[in-house]
Formats: sequence, structure tokens, C-alpha cells
Amino acid sequence: MTAVMSPASASPASASPASAAPPPPAPVTMAAALNQALADSLAADDRVVVFGEDVGPLGGVFRVTDGLARRFGSDRVFDTPLAESAIVGTAIGMAMNGLVPVVEMQFDAFAYPAFEQVTSHLAKLRNRTRGRLALPVVIRIPFGGGIGGVEHHSDSSEAYYTHTPGLRVVTPGTPADAYRLLRQAIGCPDPVVFLEPKRRYWSKESAVLTTDGPPIDRAVVRRPGRDVTLIAYGGMVATALEAAEAAAEEDWDVEVVDLRSLSPFDDQTLTESVCRTGRAVIVHEAAGFGGYGAEVAARLTEQCFHYLEAPILRVTGFDIPYPPPHLERFHLPNTDRILDAIARLQWDGDNA
Repeated sequence: MTAVMSPASASPASASPASAAPPPPAPVTMAAALNQALADSLAADDRVVVFGEDVGPLGGVFRVTDGLARRFGSDRVFDTPLAESAIVGTAIGMAMNGLVPVVEMQFDAFAYPAFEQVTSHLAKLRNRTRGRLALPVVIRIPFGGGIGGVEHHSDSSEAYYTHTPGLRVVTPGTPADAYRLLRQAIGCPDPVVFLEPKRRYWSKESAVLTTDGPPIDRAVVRRPGRDVTLIAYGGMVATALEAAEAAAEEDWDVEVVDLRSLSPFDDQTLTESVCRTGRAVIVHEAAGFGGYGAEVAARLTEQCFHYLEAPILRVTGFDIPYPPPHLERFHLPNTDRILDAIARLQWDGDNA
């Protein structure tokens, strides 16, 4: 006869994991969240490898890979020569042979030497082989300004990648989403350009790091509102939320949408928001001319035209090379510039 253990006599070790209480939220920076995402992905899948310039013992220029080489060994986390084209080319070959490479381009503009590998091969090989070859490559790129870096260290190059069919392009706006998006990117069969807003590496939030939440290709409403939709991504999400709080003092109820996925674009979430509010302002650090916001404005105009109460406006960086550190505060969108744009929308009683 098989003995049946009563619930009262069950040992703690036999308790179901599902019954354990989830860990409480704890303060975490975006850099730490990304580090945890890399560590968890390396632990979960032996095919994952992490490499790039100084990502090994040093832990990366922003310390995002700190401790990973020591924990997982130099076969899985390792340094490369200063040759971005070779880094991406090697990643393509690895992915073709069953590995899941996660590579780092140390700064945004440092990635340009690898651009031919990205656009001509990484983005096209799956289509070229009619789906026989998947390329699960993640290219991590610290992007944008706000850290007092000189040119070649502060570019916002998202439009180059979103204009390239075959690539997914994502960027987190919060530490918790940085963890979630990077885990999702590493698990994705498509090549993913993962843009990390370097100005937010040290921003903190209380969060539980989990993969639960919206899928990789969906935008999220960070703050609900009824008067105007403020659209942002990456480093500008926090700026947009600050502006929305300030706008409340002017009796504007601002909805903030974090795009998260720049390509593919989540038309549904954006059009539902803009059709409800009737007004939209798009915010990004990159130059306005030919910038990513122009595509967003065009899509929303096409799909929401009869719901719009005013033209869609953009608040962007200026159409100049990135300025020196002591001038970047004038170049980057801020709360005042966003509030000025909201004020320019055609409100009741305006003669605009």
C-alpha cells in the first residue's frame, strides 16, 4: 500500500513552486537589469554567447556585462578586436551554425563600420534563403545623448535600422522593460537591433524583473490621459512623463505612449490612443529631418485623420551634428520644449 502524506506532514521542500510568494519589488538600475537579462539568458540556453569590445573582464564601458565572463567563462563571454564589421560578421556565421550571439557595439556611431554587414547580410539572409536560415542575432547599441559625450558617442541612429526590412528594432524606456525586452530579443528568431538609452543606464525604479508583460512588438501606455497623446521611446520616455506631470498644472491631461518596438510598429495601440485624444506630439532625440518621428506622424495622419483636432507635431533634436557637451542641453528635447509644442496644438479658443 502506498502511504499518502497529509498536507500537514508535507515538508517545506515538497511545497509547489507555484505557491511561493513572488519576490517584492526592489530598486534596480537599467544597467543592472540588462546585466541580469544577459546572465539569465546565458544560464537558460547554452547556445547564447556574448561578445564585443571590452565586454569580458572589464565588464563593458558602461559595466553592463560586469561579472559575466567570470561567471560563464571566456568561451561564452569574451572580448573582440576593435573591428565592428568583424564582430557582426562573426555573429552572422555563428547564428548560421546554431548559436545565439549577443554582440555589443560600444557606442552608437561606432556601429557604422558594421553597417554593410547588418543591412546586406544580417537583415536579408532569412529572405534570401526563403526561411531556411534564421539569424537570432542581437546587436546591443548604447545610443543617444545626455551623458556629456562628444560626437561619435551620442548619435541617435534608429532611423537607419528601422528603414531596413528584415530587422527588428527595439528600445526600452524603463529598467524593468530593459530586462523584459532583452530577454525577448535573445529568444527571438529574427535579428534584433537593441538600442539602449545610455542616459538612462543609472536610472532606478522599484521592479520585479520578469519576462511577463507585453510582447516584444507592442507599445505600452505609460500614463493614461484624455487631451493629447505624447509619443516617446528610449531615453525620452522619462522626459515625456515629466512633461505630462508638468502639463497637468496647465490643465492638460496627457497620455504617454512608450513605443518600445520601433520596427515593427504597433499601429493598434497608437491609433487607439490618438483617435481617443485627437492630438499627438512625437518626441525623439534624433534630428527632425528624415527622423523616425516623421514616419510615426505619417502613419497616424493616414489612419486617424478624421479624428485629429490639430496637426501632429514633433519635438526633436536639431538638424545639426551632435553638439559639444556644454551645449547638448540646448539640443535635446526637454520638458519646456514639449510643453511649448502642446500649447501650439489647436485648443478651444485658439486662433492658431
